[in-house]
Amino acid sequence: MTPPVDEDAETEADADAEAGIGAYVAAKHGVVGLTKQFAINYGNQGVRVNAIAPGFIVTPMTAEFRAEQAGEDFLVDLHPMGRLGQPEEIASVATFLASSDASFINGITLPVDGGYTAR
Repeated sequence: MTPPVDEDAETEADADAEAGIGAYVAAKHGVVGLTKQFAINYGNQGVRVNAIAPGFIVTPMTAEFRAEQAGEDFLVDLHPMGRLGQPEEIASVATFLASSDASFINGITLPVDGGYTAR
């Protein structure tokens, strides 16, 4: 015998998840907009403002998804490179953007996502 399903609880959980996703997406768009605006406002003062948009990276933030093999496989399949990113790969890009090698890069959001946004 299966226990009864509380449809109201499922609906509330779905609504909470959707609200969280909406806030996350809004925040990401805000970062892109602020990156551009600050680059425009402060570029003439020698300040460069860029952002990095990582794909799914092997960090504590993704640990819950990666705990089950099916979850890890799902995340890996989102990336045409067939793997998740490593924290060092994001750090390398940040180091490059902060270096003089990137002295004429300003106001961009750089995807470092194993091809995730190319899909």
